[in-house]
Amino acid sequence: MTHAQFVAAHRSGAIQVTVDPAAAARYVSGRLLLPFVMLPVLGLGVAAALTGWVWTGLALIGAGTLAPIIIKRSAPHFIVTHALQDAEFYDEVAASELLEITEGNV
Repeated sequence: MTHAQFVAAHRSGAIQVTVDPAAAARYVSGRLLLPFVMLPVLGLGVAAALTGWVWTGLALIGAGTLAPIIIKRSAPHFIVTHALQDAEFYDEVAASELLEITEGNV
């Protein structure tokens, strides 16, 4: 299925697209390099807390912990909406079988 056919079928309701949440979370985490972003933020939070900026440090630690969880939880929605907008991204996730497309309105 080409990207144009995918977009037209999705908008008309002829297909239903499902994405495995665990696979989507792994894909988005790898693509955004979340562990490599989260670790420095957590380190800055600990450093700030230890140097007297306790509330700022705790806020950074909270942000560094919650942001990846929120990003991973919203990964399936991100993949579907981005696949509808970008043909190259659609080809990539369709080839990796991340999108499961079923015919009809099930």
